[in-house]
Amino acid sequence: MFSSIKSMGVTGVGGYEVAVEVYISGGLPAFDIVGLPDAAVKEARERVRAAIKNSGFKFPVSRMTVNLAPADKKKAGTVYDLPMLVGILSAAGDIRTPGDKCAFIGELSLTGEVRPVAGALPMALAAQRAGVEHFFVPAENAREAAFADGLSVYPVKDVAQLTAHLSGETLIECAECPDLRGDDLPAPDFADVKGQENVKRAFEIAAAGGHNILIVGPPGAGKSMMAKRLPGILPDMSRDEMIETTEIHSVAGLTCAGQPIVFRRPFRAPHHTVSAAGLSGGGTTPRPGEISLAHNGVLFLDELPEFRRDALEVLRQPLEDGVVTVSRVAGTLTFPSRFMLVCAMNPCKCGWYGHPSGRCRCSVNDVRRYHSRISGPLLDRIDIIVEVPALDYEELKRKTPAESSAGIKKRVDAARRIQRERYAADGTMCNARIDSGEVRRVCAVSEEGEALMRAAFDSMHLSARSYDRILRVARTIADLAGSEGIESEHIAEAIQYRTYDLSVE
Repeated sequence: MFSSIKSMGVTGVGGYEVAVEVYISGGLPAFDIVGLPDAAVKEARERVRAAIKNSGFKFPVSRMTVNLAPADKKKAGTVYDLPMLVGILSAAGDIRTPGDKCAFIGELSLTGEVRPVAGALPMALAAQRAGVEHFFVPAENAREAAFADGLSVYPVKDVAQLTAHLSGETLIECAECPDLRGDDLPAPDFADVKGQENVKRAFEIAAAGGHNILIVGPPGAGKSMMAKRLPGILPDMSRDEMIETTEIHSVAGLTCAGQPIVFRRPFRAPHHTVSAAGLSGGGTTPRPGEISLAHNGVLFLDELPEFRRDALEVLRQPLEDGVVTVSRVAGTLTFPSRFMLVCAMNPCKCGWYGHPSGRCRCSVNDVRRYHSRISGPLLDRIDIIVEVPALDYEELKRKTPAESSAGIKKRVDAARRIQRERYAADGTMCNARIDSGEVRRVCAVSEEGEALMRAAFDSMHLSARSYDRILRVARTIADLAGSEGIESEHIAEAIQYRTYDLSVE
């Protein structure tokens, strides 16, 4: 007796098709699972056995072999519990064998309940590509899986409900696609930030062009406060971006029935004790790290010099390529990691270097050592560096409301529309992502601006990468101003954001 049930698996952040083949033969009772299963898959034997018995069926007293094909790819997790059960029941003749247009995923409890699994959306998209029409998933994963077009997604609560559907007795209603309007939870607003107009302007430019930014200032100046408000002025995510982001969060187990889809741009703020593997991703079976969880959103590194040097160097590849490659014994995987990097740091170890109060007691060598924790190549990949001054009493007590995030976002959205139209041919989303060849085409500078650039290049000893980044920032400033060309004032403002000197004389 033989049956083959279609299922899905996850590798990296993508799904793939798995055939669960069940063969029941004569001989001594046995239950073997082959096809490179990990410990969780092997343990499915006891879960499936108990679920079958507790759902009113008889477990076959025969030799059973379950093969997970393709047999050369490692299978991990509890996602194959449900298709194994369906395969055993169909091979034993207890239920009708589902057609090849049906696929199943889900973890089983001992009582026959179907529990949620990680990676529902990537597997649903893989099922769609494989020609599946009817996708049976745990009830808590149904709304997430329904985000994939072209699938009839059936939320399964327990084995009894599934078998009743397959026999035609009581049909399961298909899950509806989640509402794309997102949640109504209030987001942090720039209106709460007192003063710091120059820094807000820098954040507006960063948001408009997708630029990386470093803010330097004493404790309590509002660095973290402003960084947390950056996602609120970024453009709304497109459906494709929602899918990409949700896939990553789903694999990481960060989605749930109450919030199946990531509607807002992610904001990830790992602690400075995070390891290199925690940032890039890893594990026996590699999983996305913080820089991938920040895909299409913001990665905020507070107290930048306190991060481990090897952890910071991990950022170099994804900042340039938008992907991170993780190599482990289990294999090599590539995760998407296109994010905005926002860094914050104190001017010295104690945080008060250069403060008018004179409370800093750090020596010049102490400050140099503190700044030297950040490598030059990493700083070279930051487009905007801005100083955050300490607020005085008059600014704090001022009652005039500051501009809201909604007002800033309107200007950011207008600049992004200009960029989407400009780069429509190659699909580039913002100025920060254009390559060097494109920089020469779209960043034509006036004669006055060229003179400024030449003077800045010589006096600031800029690298070729820094030169290009200044031009990209100037292009964004011009877009915010609605200017087709890059004028000298745009160049001057862009240069201003590279003038903060992290060296100490």
